[in-house]
Amino acid sequence: MASPALADLGRRAKAASRLLANASTAAKNDALRAAADLLVDRSEDVLAANAVDVERAVDAGTSSAVVDRLRLNPSRVEGMASGLRQVASLPDPVGEVVDGWVRPNGLRIRRVRVPLGVVGIIYENRPNVTSDAAGLCIKSGNAAFLRGSSAAITSNQAVAAVVREGLAKAGLPEDGLVLVEDVSRESAVEFMRLRGLIDCLIPRGGQSLIQAILDNATVPYVIDGDGNCHVYVDADADLDMAVSIIVNAKTQRPSVCNAAESLLVHESVAAEFLPRAAAALDGVELVGDAASIGIVGGSRMQAATEDDFGREFLDLKLSVAVVPSLDAAVEHIARYGSGHTEAIVTRSLIAAQRFVREVDAAAVVVNASTRFTDGEEFGFGAEIGISTQKLHARGPMGLRELTTAKYVVEGEGHIRG
Repeated sequence: MASPALADLGRRAKAASRLLANASTAAKNDALRAAADLLVDRSEDVLAANAVDVERAVDAGTSSAVVDRLRLNPSRVEGMASGLRQVASLPDPVGEVVDGWVRPNGLRIRRVRVPLGVVGIIYENRPNVTSDAAGLCIKSGNAAFLRGSSAAITSNQAVAAVVREGLAKAGLPEDGLVLVEDVSRESAVEFMRLRGLIDCLIPRGGQSLIQAILDNATVPYVIDGDGNCHVYVDADADLDMAVSIIVNAKTQRPSVCNAAESLLVHESVAAEFLPRAAAALDGVELVGDAASIGIVGGSRMQAATEDDFGREFLDLKLSVAVVPSLDAAVEHIARYGSGHTEAIVTRSLIAAQRFVREVDAAAVVVNASTRFTDGEEFGFGAEIGISTQKLHARGPMGLRELTTAKYVVEGEGHIRG
C-alpha cells in the first residue's frame, strides 16, 4: 500500500487533471510560454541547483556518460525553454475528431481525442525530462506526476518550481505538475502501484528501471525501451556518406538512446570502408567479429562478445560485424536489436525498400543518422519517451500519444430494438 504522503500527491494530481482536461488551448499555451520565460530568467538558479547534483555525482565516482545526462548548461536550459515554446505552438490534440460516421438508423457516432488523465513518469538523471514531460502533459490536458532520481533531485525541484509557477500565472492548477521528492527505492515501487491515481506510467531510464516496472507496476505502462541501434552499410552505399553517418550516430551524443551501438558492413565494401570508419571514429572503443578484426587490426579493435552485440553501451564504444548480405544484416538486427531505431546507408532503392519493409523497429532510417529519432526532430516539440512497444504508442511519444479516445454517440430519441 502506498504511503499516505505519496497517495495524497497522487490525489492532488488527479484533481488537477480534471481541471486541465477542460482547460482552453490558450490557457495551456500561456502556461507553457510563461514557464519557458521563467526558465530563461532563472537559468542561473536552475544551473546552480544542477551544479549541486553534478558535484555530488562526480564525488561519488559516477561515470562520465551518466554525468553528461545529468549536467545542464546554458544551452541545454535554453533548449528546455525552446521545447516548451514549440509544444505551445503545436496544434492541441484534445477535442480532435479522429473519425465519425452516421449509422443507417440515423445515429451519429464520433471518436474524439481526450486526455489520459494523470501521466506518471519515473526517470533517471535527466532534469530536462522534468520540463519536457510537463510541457507535453499540460498541452495534452494531462497532469504530470513526476518521480525523478535521487541524483537529479535538486535540479528537478528547481525546474518543477518554475513550471508550477507558469501554470499559476495562466490560471491553471499548480498541481498540473506534481514532483515526488521522496527518492527512496520504496517510494519508487509505491509510485508504480498507484492504481486509480496514475492512468499511464512511462519509465525513462536504463534496464534496471525497466525491469523494476515489469516486476512491480500495477498501473498501465508504456515502456521507453533500450536503444541498441544499428547502422548497416550496404553493398551499394556511398561510403563518404556512411562514414559521416556512423560518426554522427555514435559520437554526437553517445549517452542517449538513439545513438548507434552497432555497425554492420556488407562484405563487398568492408575492406575499403572499415579502415576509414575506424580512423574517423578516433576515441571510440571498437569491438568486432573476426572478419572486422582481420580488416582493421587487433591493435585497434578487440574481439566482441555475444553480450557486446546485444548491449546498449551509452558510451564511446561500438560493436562491428561484417555481413555477407542484406538478409544477414536484417537477421543480425532481428537477433540483437531492441526495436528502437535501425538505419541503412545505400544508393539502392530496392535495398532501402526491403530494409524498411523487413526490419521490425519503431523507426527505420534510410541514409540518415539514428540520432534523428527524437520528438523535437520529428516536429513534436519534445517527447515524453520513445516507445519500443507496439500497443498504444510506438516511437517518439508526443502530444497525440498522450491522448486516448472516447466515442460520442448522438441520437434523437433512439432506442435499441
